Amino acid sequence: MHERQPRLANSRERSILSSARNLLLLLTLAAFPGASTATTSVSIRVALDDIPGVDMLNFLTAVEHAKARGLAVTVSYLRSENIAVQAVLLGQADVGMGTPYAIIQQTDAPIRMVFQLNTLCFFPVVNTDFYKTWQDLDGADMYTHGRGSGTEAVMNLMARKHGITYNSMQYLPGSGVRARAMLQGRIKASAVDSRRRKMLLHQGQGRFAVLPTPQFHASDETLYVRTAFLEENSAAIDILLEELLKVWGRINRNPEYMVDAWKKYGLLLPGAGKNGEDEVRRYYSEMVELGAFPDDGGGRRAVLADFDFYGTAGTLQGDVGKLRVEDYWDLEPLKRALTTVQRTY
Repeated sequence: MHERQPRLANSRERSILSSARNLLLLLTLAAFPGASTATTSVSIRVALDDIPGVDMLNFLTAVEHAKARGLAVTVSYLRSENIAVQAVLLGQADVGMGTPYAIIQQTDAPIRMVFQLNTLCFFPVVNTDFYKTWQDLDGADMYTHGRGSGTEAVMNLMARKHGITYNSMQYLPGSGVRARAMLQGRIKASAVDSRRRKMLLHQGQGRFAVLPTPQFHASDETLYVRTAFLEENSAAIDILLEELLKVWGRINRNPEYMVDAWKKYGLLLPGAGKNGEDEVRRYYSEMVELGAFPDDGGGRRAVLADFDFYGTAGTLQGDVGKLRVEDYWDLEPLKRALTTVQRTY
């Protein structure tokens, strides 16, 4: 049997389908265990914004460490950043992954970012049968992860830089999904992660090229928390951030650490053997080389870089110089975690 490929929704269809997506969200989350299964007094429900992949191994390793310290952590994999943030806002999850600047600004959503997980490492890739330069993309359809995502911001920023306008911005969650669609000829231009960039260049038989971009220091993924949960469970969030800082530090000192962690915890890629080991090693070695994992959780430096980047890209509206850090981030949990880790680790 051939895998059925998802039809690519246009802008009108996205608005029509919004209610159905909310229903799907509730049904999806219902499949995951809730706080009632916790063995401790505090349970953290995390909503990730993509399908499981090697890029999540570092976060899942930190989760395993937090569990060893007595936290009950449940991780759910949702198919887009929009659905993940809805899960947190609806109280179906406590913690989410993404960059929810736009929704906070537009709706005053009761969530705050607390940790920069990684900086933007996305690469614009085009099918050279149709496009070879940024100027060629004027009037083209562009495909990114989701509304308000890092990939959308990168492509919008580059469009402004080069004075071009896309015909449409279509949302197709998952770098792997977009890369396969490019290999199949269903889409002609997108932004993908480092792993899928290499896949396209290797498997594309010369059909694909990477367009030039400057180095970005803004957030690709952050960890954000519903404010009510953060106020009531600050100690639990502190533990999770402490373990993130420890794992990020170990990876930056030696990316091979993630190979050892993958083997120890058996996270994802079951039965992948040597191929899985090589994939983990390649991914984390390259991401460390790119400086993608901040040792300090980002903090105020990351917030200001995000304001500049997402403001220039059009994700944040108005004068970014008037934006207040505290309206988007709560830096206190990270400050406490840094103090604890520097003192004990």
